[in-house]
Amino acid sequence: MAVAHRKLMQNRQVGSLLFFVCISMGSAATIRYSVAEEMESGSFVANVAKDLGLEVGKLAARGARLVSEGNKVHFRLHRKTGDLFVKEKLDRESLCGKADPCVLHFEIVLVEPLQSFRVEVRVFDINDNAPIFLNKEPLLKIPESTPLGSRFPLQSAQDLDVGLNGLQNYTLSPNTYFHLHTRFRSHGPKYAELVLDKPLDREEQPEVNLTITAVDGGSPPKSGIAHIRVVVLDVNDHVPQFSRLVYRAQVLENSANGSLVVTVSATDLDEGSNKDITYSLAQNPEAILQTFQIDSQTGDVRLRGPLDFEAIETYDIDIQATDGGGLSAHSKVLVEVVDVNDNPPEVTISSVSSPLPEDSPLETVVALFSIRDRDIRVGGKIICFLREDLPFAVKPTFRNSYSLVTDRVLDREEVSGYNITVVAMDTGPPSLFTETVIEVLISDINDNPPIFQEDSYILTVRENNSPAIFIGKVHAEDLDLGENAQVTYTLLPPESGDLSVFAYISINSDNGKLYALRTMDYEAIQKFQFVVKATDGGFLSLSSQVTVRVVVLDDNDNRPMILYPLQNGTLPCNDLVPRSAEAGYLVTKVVAVDGDSGQNSWLSYHLLKATDTGLFSVQQQNGEIRTLRQIAERDPVVQKLTILVQDHGQPALSTTASLNILLVDGFSEPYLQFRDPSKHPTRVNPSTKYLVISLAVLSFLFLLSVTVIFVIHIYQKVKYREKFTVQEHFYDDCNFPNNLVQEGANGSLSQPCPYEMCSATGTGNSDFRFLKRFMPNFPFPHGTGEAKTEAGSSLPPDSGRNRSRGSEGHGQVPDNYM
Repeated sequence: MAVAHRKLMQNRQVGSLLFFVCISMGSAATIRYSVAEEMESGSFVANVAKDLGLEVGKLAARGARLVSEGNKVHFRLHRKTGDLFVKEKLDRESLCGKADPCVLHFEIVLVEPLQSFRVEVRVFDINDNAPIFLNKEPLLKIPESTPLGSRFPLQSAQDLDVGLNGLQNYTLSPNTYFHLHTRFRSHGPKYAELVLDKPLDREEQPEVNLTITAVDGGSPPKSGIAHIRVVVLDVNDHVPQFSRLVYRAQVLENSANGSLVVTVSATDLDEGSNKDITYSLAQNPEAILQTFQIDSQTGDVRLRGPLDFEAIETYDIDIQATDGGGLSAHSKVLVEVVDVNDNPPEVTISSVSSPLPEDSPLETVVALFSIRDRDIRVGGKIICFLREDLPFAVKPTFRNSYSLVTDRVLDREEVSGYNITVVAMDTGPPSLFTETVIEVLISDINDNPPIFQEDSYILTVRENNSPAIFIGKVHAEDLDLGENAQVTYTLLPPESGDLSVFAYISINSDNGKLYALRTMDYEAIQKFQFVVKATDGGFLSLSSQVTVRVVVLDDNDNRPMILYPLQNGTLPCNDLVPRSAEAGYLVTKVVAVDGDSGQNSWLSYHLLKATDTGLFSVQQQNGEIRTLRQIAERDPVVQKLTILVQDHGQPALSTTASLNILLVDGFSEPYLQFRDPSKHPTRVNPSTKYLVISLAVLSFLFLLSVTVIFVIHIYQKVKYREKFTVQEHFYDDCNFPNNLVQEGANGSLSQPCPYEMCSATGTGNSDFRFLKRFMPNFPFPHGTGEAKTEAGSSLPPDSGRNRSRGSEGHGQVPDNYM
């Protein structure tokens, strides 16, 4: 209960010390508070909102935050209530060392509008450190002839606390030889001296052990002890004598290590080894031992470490001179550190508004910062300016505080960010400066539309493509950033309002990739175009448009189609050749077309099978069948030929045509009936009656075929017109002819077709074969080796590419087959 009561009383005492506010009458208000060290994290300090005269909640609304000069904030601000709390336990000794008072500086920055208040928090010391001796067992060698009243300085105890909590007194254990005398230094802790009260007698007591206790002034007080070992030396009559009791010196704080500070000198009237004197820095604080050194033989005191006027202005050094007999004398060296301008100004950034909108008005505050120069006495006036010519300017706000503002129009597309070099310079001498870079990014506004990389796009897609295949992409760049630069792509409907284009093409709205939604057919559509719109993601979106033209590439997907002789599944038609024909006689011509274009439509003809391979030949280029030799009497009457028609695509496609060639004696008498030579070795001349019947039946079949073909053609034409309405709508530049073959100088199929007569083998009736004029707009089914049509026409627009190629007119059809 007593311990709890004591803690409660201590907390109340701390609370009574904690907080007071002092508003100074200057160019800006400075708020001052006081706290005790070792306060726990989260301890209440003060209500800042109340001290600043702000309403509760204003700090949060104005974006209040704490900014420390040392870039480490020791306090925490509750922006809703305005309460200031300790962020972490404060240790005054680690924060300020021996400096007293210990004051922490920081600023309270309000962002909207931008405003700052300087705050000073004084950290009071508590007695949390006990005095300690660096040397726990010091050794003193004192001659037995030392006169009464001689003084022997002892090592100072070190106490990290300050004021009353620091070192206050020394006590000595009871003894008959010495008493203790406490002395003060002009700079540094108190130290004690042993004063000899009773003569020493080495023969009676060669060694004296003492205990010294250092006590601070805390409540309760704390202490530290050291055990002194005094060794009594044999008789040495004379003690070294310094030439001065106190030596004084001035040293510039920027002096190099090893610089001479002062030379001390001592003499001894003894002779021999008792006259030899050595010098040492005896019983000095650790800070002095790290800063100075002495030559044991010459007495030269030199710098060992750097000096800093801003940290320590004077040093009080104890010098000890010891002769060869162990007698020693002491003197002091007072060193005054002379300040020089060796510290450049220090720039502390309080707040930076980044990123900054590119449409910010002039005089917009970009950053707040302060400048401090530790060389207060010699640094002179501080000048602040910008290193480069940038659209910014520095303006002073109050003493040693400045603001960075805009003074010209900003453009993010021209410069997206600035590294602003702020130069803080003192007037010396010598003049020193500090450069601090403030990075300010410029935020974007939507002031640039997307721009396509090309004025128009031409894409290609091969026919028979897979659905949803990627065919290309469009790309637009936007000079803006973020959402303002996020481009979305869309397809625009045609001006006519027909939305059929969306059935053929799809676009990825995120990356502009274009996909063909369905399989393309070159024979139906060769090219089309549409418009793509690119829109950015800004609040007020901007857009641009581009025209995309898609060209369909031909693929070898159509087999050659035999136009003559007709391959309609019935018995092949017969061609007549007189037996008197000479070698090279033109028997007939195979006519074929290919629905593809270019190289895919180039046709070649080859004799695949024949009754007699040595009797007939086929012209590879034009499909003409000619005799290779004169017909002999022994040659069979019926010659069966199979012709291979092949295009030049990759891979090549082909089809075959079968025909019979009848070897006759002449054309003067009609061959109404033909019998197999193996069964009927003699030729038979049918009567006129059978010829008339055959003509009548053939005429009826012909009329019936024409009627059926016409009906099918009308149905297919209507069906194909409905199917390709979209293509005809979008591609006005694609002409689809209605004639099978155009008339021209290179030959045509416009000549009247002759009649030929043949008899079917193995029948009792005579037939006539009629080579009719090729009908325009004749529809051919797809995928059966016959020619495809474009928009309902019998052949593609380029009739020359669909004719069989040959040396005579590049695939023209001979007139005798027209």
